[in-house]
Amino acid sequence: MEAKSSKVKAHQRYRLVNGEIVPGVTTITGLRAKPALVPWANKLGLQGIDSAKYVDEKADAGTLGHLMVQKHLQKKSVDTSEYSQFIIDQATNCFNKFLKWESEHTLEPIFLEKEMVSEAESFGGCIDFYGKVDGILELLDLKTAKAIYNEMFIQLGGYSILLKEHGNKVENHRILRIGRSEDEGFEQKEKKDLTLYEVIFRSLLTVHNAEKLLRED
Repeated sequence: MEAKSSKVKAHQRYRLVNGEIVPGVTTITGLRAKPALVPWANKLGLQGIDSAKYVDEKADAGTLGHLMVQKHLQKKSVDTSEYSQFIIDQATNCFNKFLKWESEHTLEPIFLEKEMVSEAESFGGCIDFYGKVDGILELLDLKTAKAIYNEMFIQLGGYSILLKEHGNKVENHRILRIGRSEDEGFEQKEKKDLTLYEVIFRSLLTVHNAEKLLRED
């Protein structure tokens, strides 16, 4: 079965059983300031690079690379006809880095791209990979950024909360960074315990909910 890709993806909405819309993990962690973005955008401007176009191309390459990995694990193919050759090449760089890493490990997915909602804490999220890696139950998140940043583990803290609420044991947490070009490289980081990251995530969720109440006041 061939999997269609789409560059235009609707914003994901998560709903409780009663139909109430709740925020997603990425929306919640997006409340954290990202001070590195301003100097980065200025640097691109000084080089004569349109930062908006640059971001769009990188996002498309990352999305397609992520999709290639997902469909590979599902034993499906991907339709890349919507994308330029430049984006396909960058996405293929991501995919090849994943394949090299995969060849050195044993993967047993339990679920992929799984959407979950917390009824207890009122938020949702979509989990890239949950399953066994070398026999250990793992939450794995794929990233195509230039580096692994601290807020990425705060995201994993949110996903970990979701998994545990739904009765899934997690023994390890891993971020796998598969760069879109040679200079972006490859990197992985693992953490057994995300307790403090879960604390930060819950704090951000509290801020999000309080700001929502202020807007409704």
